[in-house]
Amino acid sequence: MPPPPKVQAAIVAIVALLRGEARDLWAIGLDLAGVPEFDRRVYEVARTIAPGETLSYGDVATLLGDPAAAREVGKALGRNPFPVIVPCHRVVAAAGKLGGFSAPGGAATKRRLLAIEAAHAPSLPLFRGS
Repeated sequence: MPPPPKVQAAIVAIVALLRGEARDLWAIGLDLAGVPEFDRRVYEVARTIAPGETLSYGDVATLLGDPAAAREVGKALGRNPFPVIVPCHRVVAAAGKLGGFSAPGGAATKRRLLAIEAAHAPSLPLFRGS
């Protein structure tokens, strides 16, 4: 049975992004039942980061009203059940470091997604081990 039209549209958009086409997946609806409230708030902020832009974990924490919560933001993003749709790859560490990424491929996948989106992060390391 084919997926419903909204699901099919989401699949098409995600596949296009992963093939290298810049796509904004903001409009894809998510079922957040069972997701802790703090994590939901982190994901809401992450979804406001436009393709090609990045924020630091500390920036997200500040936007949530708790500048000291950067580590908790990172943990919430590490639990992200909707990678790519909730663009946790657009959240980077302080001082231009890439930071972690829990999806398969880890930091290399994060780097690739940011490259697809032509992320504006001039100090972002371009090579492994940077």
